[in-house]
Amino acid sequence: MDLSIIIPLYNEADSLPELKAWIDRALKDFSYEIIFVDDGSTDGSWDEISRLASLARNDKEEARNDKEGARNNVRGIRFRRNYGKSAALYEGFAAAEGEIVVTMDADLQDSPEEIPEMVRMIREEGYDLVSGWKQHRKDNALTKNLPSKLYNATARRVTGIKLHDMNCGLKAYRQEVVKNIEVYGEMHRYIPYLAKNAGFSKIGEKPVHHQKRKYGKSKFGVDRFVNGLLDLMSLWFLSRFGGKPMHFFGTSGILMFLVGFVMTIWIIVEKLVLQGRGLHYRAVTDQPLFYLALVALVLGVILFLAGFIGEMVSRSAAGRNSYQIKERL
Repeated sequence: MDLSIIIPLYNEADSLPELKAWIDRALKDFSYEIIFVDDGSTDGSWDEISRLASLARNDKEEARNDKEGARNNVRGIRFRRNYGKSAALYEGFAAAEGEIVVTMDADLQDSPEEIPEMVRMIREEGYDLVSGWKQHRKDNALTKNLPSKLYNATARRVTGIKLHDMNCGLKAYRQEVVKNIEVYGEMHRYIPYLAKNAGFSKIGEKPVHHQKRKYGKSKFGVDRFVNGLLDLMSLWFLSRFGGKPMHFFGTSGILMFLVGFVMTIWIIVEKLVLQGRGLHYRAVTDQPLFYLALVALVLGVILFLAGFIGEMVSRSAAGRNSYQIKERL
């Protein structure tokens, strides 16, 4: 099978028939499966997925009777409740069987007509992952466009991946990529960074058309950008120090302790010098610097202990020797 099209969705029943027909028109030269992942919808989306799957099975049976292989299939995964896009993609990746895996949103804002070129870039140019770039967004400039630009600029700076639209839902991957990364929490925004950390460094970008939402309303608010930046910091920290927490906490603790120690010595020496010269001096406990030194010493010890405990946890983790092996001879 050429492609697996993974479509996470939440309350998008009106869009699904049109989206399925659009995919069929755009990918008539490919064999593919469509995997709809219903993230706890309450509007009848699952009924629509079931109907589309039934139609696809009937088409497949007819093709078999005509001795022609069916070129597409519809599958569905339904969550008991709403877990979020990362959970939907995780299950979709696990179920995907195609040589190349494509993700796209169900709201008709991503165009399936972009997929053949993204597939070509993977097959002919050797990319591990191709991400879409919505150059001309059809969203509200104040609530989405501006925050998106700030978010992507920060993501490029932190991850070192030069993508203009890290969070674009339309992406294509080699199957090997999605089988070797774990998407959890809200980390679907950073799949290119997860792929890079797993050793898949050839990441490309393709400008794509962005359509206006036709049905329903957006499920995302401005708060997702704040959460996204926090997730980015978490992911960066884990990728840098997740396996060696003592390198961060231990170093920070030692530096903080040394700062406190130097300030303490300074206070004591200053008092002794002034006392030896018969000059007026303040009691150590009357000096603000004394309390700053005390705080620095305590924080230094706490940070060092945090690194030590983190190191013990890391060394006891089941995946401490889990590495991405490209090939063996």
